[in-house]
Amino acid sequence: MTAIFSVAVLTAPPPGLGAESGGAMTKLDGREVLLRSVELFLNRENIKQIQLVVADDAAEEVKRKFGGNLGFMGVKLVTAGKKWSDQIAAAAAKLIPEATHLVLHDASRPLVPYSDLDAILSEAEKHPAVVLASPVRSTLIEADQGNNPVAQHGPAGFFHLLSPMTVNRQRLTELSGGREIHPSEWTIIRASHLNIRLSGAGDASLAKAMLNLMPKPKLKALSNPFEEAQW
Repeated sequence: MTAIFSVAVLTAPPPGLGAESGGAMTKLDGREVLLRSVELFLNRENIKQIQLVVADDAAEEVKRKFGGNLGFMGVKLVTAGKKWSDQIAAAAAKLIPEATHLVLHDASRPLVPYSDLDAILSEAEKHPAVVLASPVRSTLIEADQGNNPVAQHGPAGFFHLLSPMTVNRQRLTELSGGREIHPSEWTIIRASHLNIRLSGAGDASLAKAMLNLMPKPKLKALSNPFEEAQW
């Protein structure tokens, strides 16, 4: 059976990050990061629904600033609490009946190469929970709560957890019920290091430089010489 995807772009920080952590409202090369994150999923045949999930107290501002853009793109604005789990539950509650999978994406990550999206959507048809992750390239220092070094780890075997991630309906039901997916249940797709998370305006200049490095999808060849003239 061919997978049918719904996408939830979440403005809440993923588990483990601070409540105010995130640059979704930051401008990247003249466009807000959350709009760029939403646009990653447009014009894909197997994606039938896109939801942008925002905190209740940010809904009016988002609607005022981006309501026209979201409506033009066919994106539904959903309100929820400020926690990652709250926003997953809100998106799950409005899932279209025909969706077999939900794609979860951090709105503060606008730099996802199209090839990584192709890869994760393809693997989602074979596995119940799939996530993008990039290998760690340098030595890690483990510190205690006082930032005192207690151990050193080589990079082998460690990954940076990224998004998007996909879950099928069974895993989504478990997530909505408050159960976290154990790390051993994820299927990892090795992803690009360009996929950085913006934590605020200070990251915009770095992200802009990386934006120029993003691979471009190959354009479909024109079937006849008159096609271009139609545009």
